[in-house]
Amino acid sequence: MRRVVITGIGAVTPLGLDFQETWKGLKKGLSGLSGCSRVEVDDIPWKVTGELRGFDALSFLTPKEKNRLDPFIQYSLAAALSAFEDASLGSEPNIMVIIGSSRGGVTRIEESLQAYFQEGRPLSAYLMPATTISMAPSYIAHRLGLKGYCLGISNACASGTMAIGEAFRLIGTGYADIALTGGTEAPLCRLCLEGYGRTGALSTGTDSRASRPFDRDRDGFVLSEGACVLVVEEMQHAVRRGAAIYAEIVGYAGINDGFHQTQPSEAGEAATIRLALQNAGITMDEIDMINAHGTSTVAGDRVEALALKEVFGRRLKDIRVTANKSMTGHMLAASGALEAATTAMSLHEGVVTPTINLAQPDRECGLNISSDLAEKDMRVALSTSFGFGGINAALVLKKV
Repeated sequence: MRRVVITGIGAVTPLGLDFQETWKGLKKGLSGLSGCSRVEVDDIPWKVTGELRGFDALSFLTPKEKNRLDPFIQYSLAAALSAFEDASLGSEPNIMVIIGSSRGGVTRIEESLQAYFQEGRPLSAYLMPATTISMAPSYIAHRLGLKGYCLGISNACASGTMAIGEAFRLIGTGYADIALTGGTEAPLCRLCLEGYGRTGALSTGTDSRASRPFDRDRDGFVLSEGACVLVVEEMQHAVRRGAAIYAEIVGYAGINDGFHQTQPSEAGEAATIRLALQNAGITMDEIDMINAHGTSTVAGDRVEALALKEVFGRRLKDIRVTANKSMTGHMLAASGALEAATTAMSLHEGVVTPTINLAQPDRECGLNISSDLAEKDMRVALSTSFGFGGINAALVLKKV
């Protein structure tokens, strides 16, 4: 296997409209969550979301393009353009584009169907290409003139992590040298709020403290929007062109636990982590930090903590755990990609981001987790993503 590194990062999140602003917000322990302004929520109990405030698609799209494209494509394109620039990439047409999304163009679909059934307005000829998950990587490829392998992945909340994992495997085995890869999501619509809410997965909190991973009083996740795209590259290719390197991806695993459509599986999550470590050739004693899936659901956080204890045993008390969703909310596919990026930055800068809203750490979880930023010289870190349908994924990253 060839070595694979991260050489560029771009993001638009509730914490900022570029990755640098997002990363600064995470280190400061800021929250990107607030009352929902995008959807009428007076008659439902799920009132807090993570929105991209101030996002201006017209800074890189024409008015006609903006009107035709669902926000999930707009967000992915914004993040990809930023990552492309961050990596100082030039005209290399064979770059792959692999993007994950859980819900695709659900916002535009909802708007179109409401107009169709309530007002009798005909559906747009652009509805299908504006909402299909595969169109996110396709639009990125078209915009940048890329003609390599192009793939859209939809594997629930693990989609972004699995997109990065697939890019890692394809580059590692020599299929390509570079990929733009990550996740994107624009789920802030009534359909998604009620859909997730009726499963009991969403928090009914009323302010920015609603997302509280591993806290005793957590009651669900906060739905958010955003995108994160990484430039993933074969190491020698990156060195030859003088690229800056954030971190190396050394291991990946993705499995289905075959347990339940919505309930998490301790055994499945533990198996995924073990497989990722095995793929990386890393022992549990080498892990210095874990960027947890940590969605703030009662069952999800508890089961994830049990899985970590099963894998790491007594050593878990020495491994610092962080949960970025305390600040960003759950951006579904985009969260896994962002957490891979922030894990890379943690290794690169030697810091562990805080987990906010941790008023009463849940003793049943019992993790080494803190609301304070920590400086720590680290060599290897783990990032996990677990989704509905028993879909589990994990990445192992290493300092370069």
